[in-house]
Amino acid sequence: MSDLQANSTFSEKLRRIRFRRTREKTRFRDELRIIPKWLIVTVILLFIATQAGFLIANVVFHALSDPPGQIFPYPTHPALSLLSIAGLITAASIPLAALFLAFGYVNRDAKRRGMNSALWTILVVVLSPGWLALGFFIYFLMREPLPYNCPQCGATVGARFNYCPNCKCNLRPSCPQCKREVGETDKFCPYCACELTPGTVAAGSSVNDAPIVRNSV
Repeated sequence: MSDLQANSTFSEKLRRIRFRRTREKTRFRDELRIIPKWLIVTVILLFIATQAGFLIANVVFHALSDPPGQIFPYPTHPALSLLSIAGLITAASIPLAALFLAFGYVNRDAKRRGMNSALWTILVVVLSPGWLALGFFIYFLMREPLPYNCPQCGATVGARFNYCPNCKCNLRPSCPQCKREVGETDKFCPYCACELTPGTVAAGSSVNDAPIVRNSV
C-alpha cells in the first residue's frame, strides 16, 4: 500500500470518527436497550442459580461436617457465613455479568451498523481473557457510524454515502470532481485542487445544485 493510499484510509477513518461525534446523539440508557433481553434474563438466572447452589452446598457441608456445625468461612456463625458467601458471589458476579452484557451489546450494535456482528463478537470474546478491554477498544475505534435517514426523502442511507441512492440528495458537502468531502467554506478542494464556485453544496440540497467547476489542476 502506497503512502497516498495509507493516508487516504487514515483520513477516511478520522472522518468517520468525526461523523459519529457530530451525528450520533445517543444516550447511555438508550444504548443499554439494544442488549438482548434473553441475555439479561440468562445472566440474572445464572446469578440466582449460583447463589442458591452455594447456599445449598454450605448447608450440606454444615450438616455433614465433623465436628458437627462447622460451616465456611465462620464455623461458629452460620448466618454470618451465609452472608459472606452471598457477598463474595455478588462481588464476583458483577464484573462477569457486565462482561457478558458487553458481548451482547457489541453483537447487536455491530449488526445495526451493518458490520459483521459474528466476527466482531468473536474478536472481542477472544481478546477479553488475556487483553481485558483491548477488544472493546478496537471495536469502538473501528465501528461504522449508524445509518440515518435522508433529509430529503427519508430513505435509510449509510454514513459513507455522498448522495442518497433514492433521490440524489447531497448528504454532505463534496467536491463535484473527485467526490471527496470538503468544508462548506472551502474555495478549493483539498484533494484535487478543483475550484469550488460559489462554494460547496450544503448537505441536504439537490445534486443538480452542485457548484460549477471553473478550474482544476
